[in-house]
Amino acid sequence: MTGTEIVRVDLNDRAYDIVIGTGVLEQTGALTADFLSGSDPVVVTDENVAGLHLDVLSRSLKEVDIEHKTIVLPPGEQTKNFDNLECLLDKLLTLGIDRSTLLIAFGGGVVGDLAGFAAAIALRGLDFIQIPTTLLAQVDSSVGGK
Repeated sequence: MTGTEIVRVDLNDRAYDIVIGTGVLEQTGALTADFLSGSDPVVVTDENVAGLHLDVLSRSLKEVDIEHKTIVLPPGEQTKNFDNLECLLDKLLTLGIDRSTLLIAFGGGVVGDLAGFAAAIALRGLDFIQIPTTLLAQVDSSVGGK
């Protein structure tokens, strides 16, 4: 991947990679394929990010034959509450997720926080990838083993 750098955060059994570069969103399908182990992944995003970038992400996933489902949340800090967490969990369960489902948080801090918490508590934990879409969200999601 030209113009892409991978930074390994070595936390022993919780190690993860941070992919940095130009055009990474267009490469998401190829970068994500190795993390799939069964069910279709679920993309969690908000209305703002969906309107700006969801088509690019969806196209990238489809290019490598990854079918996915999408849940779109309202935008803004006020979305980060237990009512929306419950709604997100209900939608995930209605979609028929199982322990092999990969959850992809696509957006800023609120989406990352809600989707990350949902991934942690749904079915005793789901695999989780964050795709932050702002510089602040990139810093926020890269710190602390999120």
